[in-house]
Amino acid sequence: MTAEEGRPELSIVIPCFNEAENVAAIVAAVTAEAVRHAASHEIILIDNGSTDGTRAIMRELCRVDARVRVIFNNRNYGQMRSPTYGLYQAEGRAVIGMCADFQDPPDMIGDFVAQWRGGAQVVLGQRRSERAALPLRAARHLGYAFLRRFGDYPVIPGATGFGLFDRAVIDTLAAWNEPEPFFRGMVVESGFRLALVPFDRPQRAAGESKNDFAALASFALSGLAGSAKSLLRLPLLLSGCTMALAFVLLVGGIAALALEGPVWALLGLALGAALFAVLLLFLGLIGEQVRMLAERSRGVPLVIEEERINFPPARRRPAARTLIQRP
Repeated sequence: MTAEEGRPELSIVIPCFNEAENVAAIVAAVTAEAVRHAASHEIILIDNGSTDGTRAIMRELCRVDARVRVIFNNRNYGQMRSPTYGLYQAEGRAVIGMCADFQDPPDMIGDFVAQWRGGAQVVLGQRRSERAALPLRAARHLGYAFLRRFGDYPVIPGATGFGLFDRAVIDTLAAWNEPEPFFRGMVVESGFRLALVPFDRPQRAAGESKNDFAALASFALSGLAGSAKSLLRLPLLLSGCTMALAFVLLVGGIAALALEGPVWALLGLALGAALFAVLLLFLGLIGEQVRMLAERSRGVPLVIEEERINFPPARRRPAARTLIQRP
């Protein structure tokens, strides 16, 4: 039997962090859809350091169904590294990545598989609407706007990473060895044949979202640093404007002192603070890229595994950065 013949047709990867209320239900729903639409399948749960009983439920799911496989990380590696690592560990001829909270509807699996069998190499769910708080929606819109304006390749609005990826896509992106993989951008950058499936994103089935404003901000900055190289050239274009404004501020400040006009002095200080904030933003992005370059040169793994369950012996994808923590 060749390696290709031994692969499941479909792998479904579900990252989890404190999803005790959802994980059993999502596995049941996904299993039902996979049995209906694929000749064979596996489900990979990758746990990112849960502390609420999620791991005990995962162990029981593995005991009941050998097609359910689990990777336990030794700590929380964030919402970019852990899900992407899980995708790289899948063996299916097609790989689906989705959330555990039912905001990525399992009943779309059939649509994804149909598009893939029709020739698409990447099939992404595209969110038409979402029931979320206004600040969260505003933060996402702002992040997409920045990426569309400054990104090195087109960003698909409403595409969160929920989708199906052909074996060739997974193998190609795993070989890139990105230390902070902005996966939804990488699949567009790679240029594989892409199809979109619009959907209305529901609310979480249970539990609370782990994507607070700080997590979204960190995600957006990593995405900008990894996929918006042209943004770092913008300071060169702004340098002339900055020098002109600095001259105006200097003249205005001298005039304000001479005329004893505090309003003009305060305005000058405000403009100076705004310029300083812009400079700090660019320095921060440069720092992010320097950090990513340093991690790439060090060969830092995406995650360190604590344990894996129900995987065939010695199965570990060589293209993905991997470490196993020994007891």
